[in-house]
Amino acid sequence: MRNVAVVVLTYNEEMHLARALESVAPFAKEVFVIDSGSTDQTIAIAKARGARVLYNPFVSQAKQFQWGLDNAPITAEWVMRLDADEIIEPDLAAEIEEKLPKLASDVTGINLKRKHIFLGRWVRHGGRYPLLLLRIWRHGLGRVEDRWMDEHILVTKGRTIAFDGGFADWNLNDMSYFTAKHNRYATREAVEIINQRRNLFLHSENAMTGKNSTQALLKRCIKERIYNHIPFPISATGYFLLRYIFQLGFLDGVEGLSYHFLQGYWYRFLVGVKVLEFERAIAPFKSVDEQRAALARVSGLDL
Repeated sequence: MRNVAVVVLTYNEEMHLARALESVAPFAKEVFVIDSGSTDQTIAIAKARGARVLYNPFVSQAKQFQWGLDNAPITAEWVMRLDADEIIEPDLAAEIEEKLPKLASDVTGINLKRKHIFLGRWVRHGGRYPLLLLRIWRHGLGRVEDRWMDEHILVTKGRTIAFDGGFADWNLNDMSYFTAKHNRYATREAVEIINQRRNLFLHSENAMTGKNSTQALLKRCIKERIYNHIPFPISATGYFLLRYIFQLGFLDGVEGLSYHFLQGYWYRFLVGVKVLEFERAIAPFKSVDEQRAALARVSGLDL
């Protein structure tokens, strides 16, 4: 039986949405598209493929997805998080159909092995595959961390397992879109780092205390307890060299060089520069309220 509800966040995703929805059609009982005001054909595409569309103003990925979980009339036993530019490949779709009904009752979450496709090439090296992400969970037992960046799904009880089939992140937009998106991500991550240092606002959930992918928890721990305390010119350079040389990123060709440099060096350096900029902007203020207001002004985020 089909017993999975797929939840997809959208904003002007006409380039990707039909592909994503077609990839889950073999096993999805219901699909909910949580839109934040698309002006292209996103809504028409979603409705034409049987998805139910709900509207909510966008604040952050975490808040938008949690709003979807809280407000979508989900009836399926399992829920899947899928980004509009992601694809569930046929082998994983078949694995979900076959294995999901047979799982023990104490299995409450399923990690998927995500591939990343960049400039048409699967980036296999540099520590980029497999990226284990908890993307399927029993309805009512999963929530989203309330973070500005790098939020994860947490399950409240039970155990998690992994499926082996293909799951690809394949954005078809151009490099201008890629750099603009990562500029926005850098702002959000810089805010997270400053909050980690200063406790300017609280998070309702934290992956370090919930059940999640062990790989994701380890990476979060290393980033927050070690990486973020190293001067960014050193940490960004070291991270790129780790990925490109020691984790064999050079085997991914010119596409891999481009991706590992932009995502593993330029982006990490940009986050560090923004942390420096934001810290200087809030330094003159003493109270938490004043610092939070200053951070909201300089970042442009509604904190």
